[in-house]
Amino acid sequence: MLLFIEFIIIMSRWGIVVGAQSYKSRKRWAQMQTYLDARGVTYDSVQSDVAGSVERLTRMLCTQGYKTVVLVGGDGVLNDALNGIMAAEPLSDDFAFGVIPCGISNDFASFWDITADDYQQAIDNIIERRTRLIDVGQCDYTNADGQYFTRYFLNCVNIGLGAKLVELTNHWHRLIGSKRLSLLPVFIGNIFQRKSFQIAMRTDCETLTQEIMSVCIGNTTGFGQTPNAVPYNGLLDMSVITRPTVWQLLRGFWLLGKGKFLNYSNVHPSRIRHIDLLDLGRASVSLDGRQFSDPPVTPVHITVRPDAIRFIISKD
Repeated sequence: MLLFIEFIIIMSRWGIVVGAQSYKSRKRWAQMQTYLDARGVTYDSVQSDVAGSVERLTRMLCTQGYKTVVLVGGDGVLNDALNGIMAAEPLSDDFAFGVIPCGISNDFASFWDITADDYQQAIDNIIERRTRLIDVGQCDYTNADGQYFTRYFLNCVNIGLGAKLVELTNHWHRLIGSKRLSLLPVFIGNIFQRKSFQIAMRTDCETLTQEIMSVCIGNTTGFGQTPNAVPYNGLLDMSVITRPTVWQLLRGFWLLGKGKFLNYSNVHPSRIRHIDLLDLGRASVSLDGRQFSDPPVTPVHITVRPDAIRFIISKD
């Protein structure tokens, strides 16, 4: 009987995973705790203390029976947490996860109009618990040792220059404090490189082999590179970017900052269900802004899992 009562209590409590914290984010988490207590929310929180622990902690909460799992952090933390949730499958029909954005990059939360500036609204959203089934991107690959991996993503897969740009933009955003202004040093640092890669890929629409500077495969806005992608249509948006001139690159950065990336003449957009990367041409690859810890060996298979998980969205 006591075990049953304990299980019921866990089901009604939130399980909160707090990502690795800076001084600023620790201060913000303390403010969140005060507001959670004021709203009468019952919860158990665990904090990530080392790299990679968010995935393990999230999986632990899921397997222990928590029906509401909340992530405090940015897109990188959210990606780790997503992979922890997916590793805990099968999930019950009443399981849902939410996010209180508190990171350098919060693009997935922003897609749902959940902003890092208003953590109280984010908490109110989770209390309201209005949910929606969303798609999850899936990437299957092997590493150089022949080990097979499946990794999931909410935002996008970046290949080539895009993978490097997301990493550099987050770095400069951390230093400058403005996402738009962070594009300036990234642009200056890459204006004369414009490195391209011989990439071969096969989608459900076509087979393509050519010199490409960057590819973004987005389940949502892809950090601005797939601005029309939505995580509830069972499809992925893809932007293929060919090598520009210096002045074309300048215009591309300007359009990216203005949210009009698809107006860029060197971008070739399409909408797909799956893609096989047959040859990466030594291009780097990242998922949701996270570089692969084990570089993938081609072929790499990327697809989408429709209605894979239930997410707590804005109540408005």
